[in-house]
Amino acid sequence: MDTLTTPVENKSFRDSVATISSEGKRNWIYAQQPKGRLYTARTIVSIVYLLLFFSLPFARLNDNPVFLFNILERKFIFFGITFWPQDFFIFGIGMLAFIVFIVVFTVVFGRVFCGWVCPQTIFMEMVFRRIEYWIEGDAAHQKLLNKAPYTTEKIIKKTSKHLVFFLLAFIIANTFLAYVIGTEELFRIVREPLSQHVGSFVSLLVFTGVFYGVYAWFREQVCLIVCPYGRLQGVMTDRNSILVAYDYIRGEPREKFKKSSIKAKGDCIDCNQCVKVCPVAIDIRNGTQLECTNCTACIDACDFMMEKTGKPKGLIRYASENGIAAKEKLRITPRIIAYSCVLLALIGVLVILLATRKDIDATVFRTPGMLFQKQENDTISNLYNIRLINKTHKDVPLTFKLEGTEGTIKMIGKGVVVNKESKAESEFFIFIPKDKIKERKTVVYVGVYAGDKKISRVKTSFLGPVVLSP
Repeated sequence: MDTLTTPVENKSFRDSVATISSEGKRNWIYAQQPKGRLYTARTIVSIVYLLLFFSLPFARLNDNPVFLFNILERKFIFFGITFWPQDFFIFGIGMLAFIVFIVVFTVVFGRVFCGWVCPQTIFMEMVFRRIEYWIEGDAAHQKLLNKAPYTTEKIIKKTSKHLVFFLLAFIIANTFLAYVIGTEELFRIVREPLSQHVGSFVSLLVFTGVFYGVYAWFREQVCLIVCPYGRLQGVMTDRNSILVAYDYIRGEPREKFKKSSIKAKGDCIDCNQCVKVCPVAIDIRNGTQLECTNCTACIDACDFMMEKTGKPKGLIRYASENGIAAKEKLRITPRIIAYSCVLLALIGVLVILLATRKDIDATVFRTPGMLFQKQENDTISNLYNIRLINKTHKDVPLTFKLEGTEGTIKMIGKGVVVNKESKAESEFFIFIPKDKIKERKTVVYVGVYAGDKKISRVKTSFLGPVVLSP
């Protein structure tokens, strides 16, 4: 007998990706709808998440959006605070702190983020797949429907599902657009004729098509192929990370459940319910796998079967490899301490930057190509340009005072008023008595005031005549 074709008994460990067939084609996943306490908890989390996602663009603080990510105008608003390109370093530190937080969280708790609050998981499992269950039925009915010839019933169900999917994708695309340009601008585009916003409408349709394609066809492949976070799991997790895990010590060896038999083997009854509910079609009993998003569907399915067969729950549960193999409790490792120290340092820097962030940025520099001017009363003057950025949500009139040096400032033109969330430029002279100038280039400070409140102090240089030693 040819040994290459001899079947190997009790070999369940996979040697290929479940979503790809042996011919290299896509294996469509028909996941059963989970039921259980964790699925209910995830549903509640998803409802809160979706309410926040669709309502935050409309939330306003002091007549301004709470959140705005206007990449085109390089304007970002977080909790009512406006950040401009000049604040990019603060945004960069914040993003770096968030990434380190994700790393620390993943080292300790694995892919809890993916299973509970990832937008892809929530929209796919809690919105689009539920609509699919509602229109086409459970996994078995969906499979039969796809294999059946095109009848009136199939055409109606398929058309209805994809129309609803496209409508939802259009709503999601509009919501994302509201985060970028704001609800006021979005409503203005809706009210005005389409001919005035052809480019925006085409972009909206493109994003709608992307979302529709992801949730109607690409699905779990986003997590398997596109998402870099899932690919990093092998680097960030270790034997102490908390993951959705199968207790192989308690469960093995497996044996089909029979009421009349005396159970002498492991608690796993090999019912495959954990595989049937998995949205990425893996067998959690084969150990931790990169495809697993820790969605907990297998936990609910296994707990249900354990309860029905009179066995303790928790055969599949949140646990670490060391927790299962050596019965160890979660411990703080040097890696967790190191990551946590880096995270605390970044948070400290971020807090300092936010606390010292100025609402109005001022840049003062001497007008290029201009030397000093000799004035009446034996004074020397320099001409300066000043650039101002108002990051607040109100117009601010400004005045300027020379500080630390005897002299005066004289504005050219009218007073300076910087409109809200905008820039302004102006020019002024600094007059300093000649006998107070001791060097060719003197450092001077200009105080920027809004009323009686000093909001900034800007350093610049004052050019004077050469002072000869006696």
